[in-house]
Amino acid sequence: MIHFTVYGEPVAQGRPKFSTAGGFVKAYDPAKSRNYKDYVRLAAAEHAPASLLEGPIGMMLTIYRSMPKSFSKRKASAAEAGELRPTTKPDVDNYLKGVKDALKGVIWKDDSQVVEVFVQKRYSSRPRIEVKIKDLS
Repeated sequence: MIHFTVYGEPVAQGRPKFSTAGGFVKAYDPAKSRNYKDYVRLAAAEHAPASLLEGPIGMMLTIYRSMPKSFSKRKASAAEAGELRPTTKPDVDNYLKGVKDALKGVIWKDDSQVVEVFVQKRYSSRPRIEVKIKDLS
């Protein structure tokens, strides 16, 4: 089991941007998504296996978003206890896409190896993403 935490406000995978160069269309990640993926790679590199995982992989992602400033103390404590969950955008799958992309070549060879996923969003006073990866082979 590989377990690590990426501290800081989680960033979801943004929509690709497009540009034309020499008559060809080029798609690229928005800067915010690209920078966050680099940060995730850095955090994951400390926990990377000696050789990249090659078989089926299970993954658990817990996304802790910061609480809105508009929350009252009662609402904030309920959110911290997990009684109140974020139902606003971005979606959990956009966070998942960004993390999976970042871990390609660091933990595993390709995203397609991930066959089991559990993702949840929560509120916390310490925003972060907790990643657990299990080799299922």
